Amino acid sequence: MLGSSSVLVNNQENFDSEWFAGRVVDWQQQYGRCGLPWQGADAYYIWLSEIMLQQTRVATVIPYYLRFVDRFPAISVLAAESEEMVLTYWSGLGYYSRARNLHSASRIIMQQHDGEFPRHFEDILALPGIGRSTAAAISAFAFHERCAILDGNVKRLLARYYAIDGYPGEQKIEAMLWEKAEALLPEKNVAIYTQGMMDLGATICTRSKPECCRCPVQAGCVAHRNGCVALLPTPRLRKKLPERKTTFLLLRNGSDILLEKHTGRVIWGGLWCPPQLDIQIPGDIESVRVYCRQFFNVEVINVLALPKFTHTFTHFKLHI
Repeated sequence: MLGSSSVLVNNQENFDSEWFAGRVVDWQQQYGRCGLPWQGADAYYIWLSEIMLQQTRVATVIPYYLRFVDRFPAISVLAAESEEMVLTYWSGLGYYSRARNLHSASRIIMQQHDGEFPRHFEDILALPGIGRSTAAAISAFAFHERCAILDGNVKRLLARYYAIDGYPGEQKIEAMLWEKAEALLPEKNVAIYTQGMMDLGATICTRSKPECCRCPVQAGCVAHRNGCVALLPTPRLRKKLPERKTTFLLLRNGSDILLEKHTGRVIWGGLWCPPQLDIQIPGDIESVRVYCRQFFNVEVINVLALPKFTHTFTHFKLHI
C-alpha cells in the first residue's frame, strides 16, 4: 500500500493539463482506434455503442452492434418493438438489464423528446441505464460537449498518472478521480481527447503488463516515476461471494425442450429458460414424475440426473 487514500507529491509543474490533453489528442490521431462502426455516427448509434460497451470489450461488441442496428435502425423502430424481440437481438451479449433499460429509454425518448435523442447532459443522464460517465461520453461524441468521462479504463489511467492510492470504487477516491478528470479536459477536440483516454486505458495503460514505454504521457506519470505502476489502482478488498443453489429441469419430448419465460427484474428477466425450481426435489424417478405432473401437466417416462456445475456472476455464485 502507498498510504491510505493519498496523492503522492509529484512535481508536475511542467506537465499541466494543456500538455496532458495535447499529448493524448496527438496520440489518438496517430495510434488510437479509428474506423469503429459507431464513430462519427449520430447520437442514437453512439448511445447504443456506449451501452453495449459497458463491461464488454470492443471486439465482442462490434458484431452484436452491427446486427442490432440493422434490425433497429432508429429510435422509433426500437421503441415500437417488444422487449422480447430486443432481448432476442441482445442474446449472448450478457448483462441483459442493459437491453431492458435501452428499450425503456427509447420509449421515454419517443414520449418526452419527440423521438429525438436529448442534447442536454441532464436529460441524457435521466434516461434508464445511463450513469454520469456514459452520459458524458455520449455528450462528447455526439454533441462535442465539454464533459469528462470516468469509466474503468480512465480510472486506472488517472490513478496511475497521479499515483492516487485507494480503491477507485470508494466514494472519496472516485470523487478525487472525477476532480482530476474534469481538470484535464481540453477546451477543444473534446471528442478526440475522450476517445484517446478510452484507447490509452484499453490498449496501453492496461490492468496487467501496461506498455509504459509507448504511453504519450509517461513523462508526467507519477506511478511510473516512482516505480509503483503495478500497485495501482488499488484493488478492491475481495469478499467471499454469496452462494446460491437452484435446479433446472430439462423436459424433453423428442427434439423439443420445454422453456418458460422469466418475468420481472430477475437475472434472466424477459428471457426464455428451462424451468427453474424453487424447491429441491429428490432425484428418484417417482418424485420427478409427481412434480412434472403437478406443475407442468406432463407424464415423464425417463429421468436422468445431470452433473452439477457452478456459474459465477459478478455478485454471487450459482450452484446448478
